[in-house]
Parts: sequence; C-alpha cells; structure tokens
Amino acid sequence: MRRLEIADIEVMRLAVQQEITRSEDSRYDHRLHGILLISQGLSCYQVADWLGENPRTLERWVHRFESRGFAGLQEGERSGRPRQLTETQLAAVGRDLRRSPRAWGYSQNLWDGKLLSHHLAKAYDVALGHRQCQRLFHHLRFRLRKPVRLSLTRTRPHRLDIKKLHRLARDPKVDLWSLDECHFQQHGTRSVMWVPPEETDPVLLHAPTRKSVALFGAVNLRQGQLVTQAEPKFDGLSFGRFLRHLLRHRARGRRLVLILDNAPYHHARLLKPFWRLQRRVLRMDYLPPYSPELNPIERVWKLTRRRCTHNQYFPELQDLIDAVSRQMAAWQKPNSTLRRLCGIT
Repeated sequence: MRRLEIADIEVMRLAVQQEITRSEDSRYDHRLHGILLISQGLSCYQVADWLGENPRTLERWVHRFESRGFAGLQEGERSGRPRQLTETQLAAVGRDLRRSPRAWGYSQNLWDGKLLSHHLAKAYDVALGHRQCQRLFHHLRFRLRKPVRLSLTRTRPHRLDIKKLHRLARDPKVDLWSLDECHFQQHGTRSVMWVPPEETDPVLLHAPTRKSVALFGAVNLRQGQLVTQAEPKFDGLSFGRFLRHLLRHRARGRRLVLILDNAPYHHARLLKPFWRLQRRVLRMDYLPPYSPELNPIERVWKLTRRRCTHNQYFPELQDLIDAVSRQMAAWQKPNSTLRRLCGIT
C-alpha cells in the first residue's frame, strides 16, 4: 500500500496542536490518547514526542490518572491572574469615575479607557491597559452611551444652491481651493461615553477650548492637496500670512479662487492693499451665512478628528500636535483620498 503523506507537515502539526487546545473536550480526549499509548508500554518520552508535549506533562497526566481516575484528566478550575486593584481601591475608582475628569486635573471632560488607564497609573500606581480598563467599566456596571451635547449657540444652516461652485470647478483656468480654520482640542473627540448605572440620559457640556492646536487650512478640490499653517490665533495678520503661504502653491497660468466663510478677519481692512495687489491671481468667494455644509474642507477636519483625536487621550498638548502634524504631512501632496472626499463635480 502506498504510504500516505501530509503536505506542509510542520504547519499542519502546529494547526492540529492549536485545534486540540481549542476546547476542554478536545484537551480531555488528547490526555486520554496519551494515557492509552503509555498503557501499551510506550515511554513518556516517545508519547510526548508523538503528541508534541513535554515528557513531564505526560508524567503529570499519569500521576493524576492513577490518583483520581478519569476525573484527574478533566479540566479543573483555574484561579487566573490575581486582581491588581483591591476591593477598597475598586470602590474608590468607582467614586472617581462618578466625578468629571476635570475634577482630577485632566483636560478632557469625559472618561474613556485610555484616560482611566492614565488615572490608575497616576493615582493608584496600577498599570492597566486601556482594554483592561474598558472591562473594568463593565465590572463597575458602567454603560457606553451617546450623550446629548449642549452648545451655547445652535444654528440651523440653510439649504443653498451650489451651481456656482460646480461651474468654478469645471473651469480649466481656475484653481478652486476650500479654506477654513480649525481648532483641535487636547481633550480629543468622542461619540460615546461611559456612564454609571444610575444615569439614564447623560448630558455632556462642551469642554472649554483652552488648550488646542489652531490651524489655517486649504484643500485643492481638483487635486486633493492640503496646505496648512499653525497660528497662535486667528486674526487679520495671521490670515494674511496664510494667504501668502498659499499663493506659493498656485499652479502657473491659473487663478486661485478661495471658498471661505464670513469670519470677520476674512474681511480685514488691513488686507485690502494685499488683495488689490493680487487681484489678478487671487479671488475670494464668500459662502452665505450659516452654511458650513457648502465648504468641502469641513469634511477634511471631520476625517482628521476621526483618525487622530477620536477616542484618544493626550496627556500633553505636544502629543496632540504630533498626532495632527503627522496626518497633515500625509496630505501635503496631491492624493486621491481628499480628491474623492472634497470633490464637488
């Protein structure tokens, strides 16, 4: 009879061993096979080599079988890793989580796994990963809920016609750019939060915007190229500096048309001489009031928050700056991501 062979025997050996450890029943059957082979007169070393086990493991199986019978080969209860937090500390953590993170000196205003991990290391000298901290929330019977966010002002944007933007985007003599400013807060961005079991409808006030990264940004709607510049504050002077920086990226032979909102410094009087000087190559196209949905760069800010600040904790402002800067650098050259995201044709 022809000898049967298994292809990729080493790989399949590992796969079979992993399958054996998959469940308690398969591990019990595996031990039974070991005892059966030893009962046939084979040594522990031979059986261990065939089964992929250590000889000492086979000896323990034999001793357990001789002392307790088949029950000795079945799975017993495992104690698991001892808990790092005592019951007293666990109760204290529950009280901590029922207060705002700002009460403990943190910049963000809601709890998540990463902030809790930082808090445990700082306040209790206990090192837990953010995944373990999420399980700790469940142990404390906290629930993950989406809060109702309150802002000081609420505006209702109007639905407006964008035929003009489509016409500009199709003009081969025009470089159409979308310009806006954005703050990235150190407290990050969240869509859900951990709440204690006694709360049903959590309400979250917007955190104060004290520590943040302020960026001017403009995206080329035809190529997807992003140009940004950090400024300490937004005013006429900083806006003028960004316009001069942006003009260096204008394609030769094309007029640069900017889509922007009606922020007061976008109409600064001190920039009128600059606009008159650059009127042949630069044109400002202001959006109607309260219509952020018409400015494509708003989608860029939203995607950046999702990739860089969403569900993230930044202990220092520099950590936030590094995260945002890496993403801005990735979009400095023309790319398909922003071209598809901001295209209006």
